[in-house]
Amino acid sequence: MDTQNLTDHSLADDIQGMTLGVFLSALGIHFLTFAGLITGQTAGLAVIIAYLTGYSFGPVFFVINLPFYFLAYRRLGAEFTIKSLISVSMLSITTEILPLGLVFDSMHPALAAVIFGALVGLGLLALFRHNGSLGGLGVVALLVQDTTGFKAGWVQLITDAVIFAVALLLFPASVVGYSLLGAVVLNLVITFNHRRDRYIAT
Repeated sequence: MDTQNLTDHSLADDIQGMTLGVFLSALGIHFLTFAGLITGQTAGLAVIIAYLTGYSFGPVFFVINLPFYFLAYRRLGAEFTIKSLISVSMLSITTEILPLGLVFDSMHPALAAVIFGALVGLGLLALFRHNGSLGGLGVVALLVQDTTGFKAGWVQLITDAVIFAVALLLFPASVVGYSLLGAVVLNLVITFNHRRDRYIAT
């Protein structure tokens, strides 16, 4: 099957796909932070810093991603870098807006973790399909997959293992355990679904 045309998207395709990906990811992060959980990757670092410093997630996430754009530009090109910058900026703004209109009374942390993992996994898939990402360590994971064939999801799982090991020193074991559940769901969604040759032509 000819896959060359399967990833050719118009500007309108990119806008709707990236917007949906960012919204799903922001919604997932809203569930995560409401339950007081953490996650892996760059978002996880931003969540941990936000909890420890009192700053909100959005600005921290935006700033912590800045060093990765240089790597993205050199290795993955200007289009990927620009789309990732736009996506990160949109996510930073959306995560600030969502709590103003979506408030929960209570939620079991296990449910919050699964919802987070599913939503962010789907959001990242949408961004990957439109040659974007949420920056940070996800850029490194995509670079490893594209250059070696080693799955991006497995790269992220290994990175998450290190982050969660450190988190055990900072947070209760129950928080880390539920958070790990969310990270596993997220990365399994990516591992089993992110293949460039599986895109369906429309």
